[in-house]
Amino acid sequence: MSWVKTLKEHVKNVNDSFISSSRNCFLRDDEQLCQQRKIQKLNERNGKIVKSIVDGTVLRVHEVDGLRQVDYAVHFQHLIKQHHKFHMEEKIEERRAVFSGAELLDDYCSKNEKQIYTDEASSLDRDVSEEDDSRFQYSRVEAVRYAERWWNDYNPDYKKFENNCTNFVSQCLRAGGAPMKGHPNRNKGWWYQNKNWSLSWAVAHSLRWYLSGATTGLRAKEVSKPEDLTKGDVICYDFNGDGRWQHTTIVVAKDGHNMPLVNAQTTNSRMRYWEYEDSTAWTPKIKYKFFHIDG
Repeated sequence: MSWVKTLKEHVKNVNDSFISSSRNCFLRDDEQLCQQRKIQKLNERNGKIVKSIVDGTVLRVHEVDGLRQVDYAVHFQHLIKQHHKFHMEEKIEERRAVFSGAELLDDYCSKNEKQIYTDEASSLDRDVSEEDDSRFQYSRVEAVRYAERWWNDYNPDYKKFENNCTNFVSQCLRAGGAPMKGHPNRNKGWWYQNKNWSLSWAVAHSLRWYLSGATTGLRAKEVSKPEDLTKGDVICYDFNGDGRWQHTTIVVAKDGHNMPLVNAQTTNSRMRYWEYEDSTAWTPKIKYKFFHIDG
């Protein structure tokens, strides 16, 4: 058996494990826990993955110390049934498989969410702008349309960041008509212009505090429950509960219990359940902020 055939069989087994109780020994422990938590939480919400589709692409192959390292991207599509309602959740993972000959020795996410979001933090005081306080009409339809178009692609009109989650959400908000204020001060307002940007445009921690304090331009109201959010609203994540906000998502739909389903980048995801209980970054200390966009 060639390593290509072994890899295909492995990916199929991983995909099958989402709808069966089989355990795949080549998933690391943290990923196994994420998968188990995902299925358990789905069951608690009267949900079930009724069909899972997978596709993959080999990105590059390296030979290191006699071992073959295969970097590949895998696209999971989970058809989820909750009561009488269906939705398709999608996720792209960049992974690395390690082979000795045709034997699979290891397989793991090369872009592990726990590592990614640990690095995604910066400080910014609450912004209170003195600019014009004119109201704006926020088009939730256009914001969600943009989120659906670009969740797994990158608009060439904007810079792509290594940790792109907040940049992506900012683009969605802008597509919905949110006004930009504060240029050229990177520590003030929320803006992107001429390949330059405010911290609040691209950094999760900064956008969280901007949304809490802004009184002009893009503004939001903090709500206490995820059920109070609607399409086009924003969720901020502090995975470790230590005050460093590391991730941002945009609400694109609601599930059968009126809970948000979100799109996001860095780990490109579509219609993902808002809690992120299926992420390696998730911890029991996680905190969330829910922002309803004004306008």
